[in-house]
Amino acid sequence: MKRNYPVGIQNFEKIRNGNYCYIDKTDLIYQLIKSGQYYFLSRPRRFGKSLLISTLEAYFQGKKELFEGLALAQLEKEWIEYPILHLDLNAQKYDTPESLYSILNNALCIWESLYGSRPSETNLSLRFQGVIQRAAEKRNRPVVILIDEYDKPMLQAIGNEPLLNDYRNTLKAFYGVMKSCDKYIQFALLTGVTKFSKVSVFSDLNNLMDISIDNRFANICGITEKELLSNFKEDIVELGQKNGMTEEETKAYLKDMYDGYHFVEYGDDIYNPFSLLNTFAKMKFGSYWFETGTPTFLVELLKHSEYDLHRLTYEMATADSLSGIDSMYTNPIPILYQSGYLTIKEYDRRFRTYTLGFPNQEVEEGFLRFLLPCYASISKSDMAFEIVKFVQEVDSGKINSFMARLQSFFADIPYELARDLELHYQNVLFIVFKLLGFYTQVEYHTSNGRIDMVVKTEQYIYVMEFKLNGTAEEALKQIHDKQYALPFISDNRKLYKIGVNFNQEIRGIEKWIVEE
Repeated sequence: MKRNYPVGIQNFEKIRNGNYCYIDKTDLIYQLIKSGQYYFLSRPRRFGKSLLISTLEAYFQGKKELFEGLALAQLEKEWIEYPILHLDLNAQKYDTPESLYSILNNALCIWESLYGSRPSETNLSLRFQGVIQRAAEKRNRPVVILIDEYDKPMLQAIGNEPLLNDYRNTLKAFYGVMKSCDKYIQFALLTGVTKFSKVSVFSDLNNLMDISIDNRFANICGITEKELLSNFKEDIVELGQKNGMTEEETKAYLKDMYDGYHFVEYGDDIYNPFSLLNTFAKMKFGSYWFETGTPTFLVELLKHSEYDLHRLTYEMATADSLSGIDSMYTNPIPILYQSGYLTIKEYDRRFRTYTLGFPNQEVEEGFLRFLLPCYASISKSDMAFEIVKFVQEVDSGKINSFMARLQSFFADIPYELARDLELHYQNVLFIVFKLLGFYTQVEYHTSNGRIDMVVKTEQYIYVMEFKLNGTAEEALKQIHDKQYALPFISDNRKLYKIGVNFNQEIRGIEKWIVEE
């Protein structure tokens, strides 16, 4: 019988009993359990964090039968059952202080029904501390604490500073209880997308080992290429047949679309598990991870920090800057990295710096499509149509048509964006021509508000120069003076030189001149 793909299923027991495919990570889980006590793991959404928590829960419940045939079945000999406090903050809308209180209170009430309570425990933190102590004493074993998506309330409150501070203070005190209850705790793991670090949530919980950038556990979530090829060999062949591709073409396209995540300096490529499973389940390629939702606050952070979008392809960062997001209003890069929109591309051992970039085509194209209506004068509903028409006009050599469409993208620029017009027009051009680059070849260079750009199609080469508050004539003259067209003089394709001026007063493209 054909196996099932656990799309959206995060319960280990259900996967093991329901003929669902499962990538065996239990050797890493065993290593995690035996090599430490308190952990924190940050990974992007839908990357398997909840399944990791569920697998740990089954292990600490002593459910040996569920691990039959897996690495951990051979590694573990004792299979001791521990009391478990599992808190899942994922499935809740957090928009008021009461919403966080209600879910914490509900969890505590369930635990107190099992382990009792005291009248003197008058707040959430005291109640949590009392539950930990009584659970350990009642069961005569230390407690296992598993907290999934610890940061969900704070992520939903970004942009609402009073609510964010309220959640920070509540969770800081709540999670901080674990440090004072050390003798009652066997194991603890907190997972989340981001890390609100030193000055906020984790300041009272500094005994957590952060394994987010740890070579030992880099592959504990996600699917490596070795795991893909060994676990999905027949699926890859079938996927190729359904899409008119050879096996090698299918592997290459899977890699381009879903591979490319790196969470350590010198680690394996990691494929997005959610996108892979959806692709095999439907036998169709798609932007599955991206289409599950991109938070709008990411765009607001980019705008608020006046971020130059060109840097998304070569951003530099240090390990310290990637490990926290407390300065996200001035530096959005750590949260883009932790959220999965950027990943580690290179590591410089000498300076201990990382080069970041988009992990794969799904994320790059999806994020740029998401950004376009947020920066340009184009509605989300019209965006796909506008991009298609723009590409078709470029392919067909209809210069005035595609330039008029580009001109329309700058119409009615909001005042808050127009304050730094140079950056804004650079950002819009970057998005538009980066999207165009998925369908044809685009090269561009920027310097001091000027852009020279080359677009190559099957029949045409466009050499373009953009000026800000100059003239289209000056832009065309620069193409000649700098001999931008010289490298293509022997190319058989038809070559066009286009000079463009961007005018600050009209906040848009004023004029363009075309020369063959």
